[in-house]
Amino acid sequence: MTERRAILSGSTFEERIGYARAVVDGDWVHVSGTTGFDYTTMTISDDVVEQAEQCLRNIGAALAEAGCAFADVVRVRYLLPDRDDFEPCWPVLRRAFGGTRPAATMLVCGLADPRMKIEIEAYARRPTA
Repeated sequence: MTERRAILSGSTFEERIGYARAVVDGDWVHVSGTTGFDYTTMTISDDVVEQAEQCLRNIGAALAEAGCAFADVVRVRYLLPDRDDFEPCWPVLRRAFGGTRPAATMLVCGLADPRMKIEIEAYARRPTA
């Protein structure tokens, strides 16, 4: 039987909405759309680049708990309400994904909270022994 387990970050959103930060399904790790909230304080920066950095810290923690790293990410999606906010984030995103170069998509769309300036979701494949 394939292993399936939820990874929770402690975000109040997970409990209130009913989802997990990530789900491990066999070798695959599906990381939910992740915003720039610091889940320990439930605060969020006004700066999109700082939000992107926090998104990646949150995603990195979920990947680590799943036995993965950014090098194992095969697909990433960036969601931003303002297309002009994307380019300032490129250096941060390149540090995380530039060595692996996963398939990527950027979408302009509304996010759940007007304080959110970027949301990132990722799919990774766990390394085999």
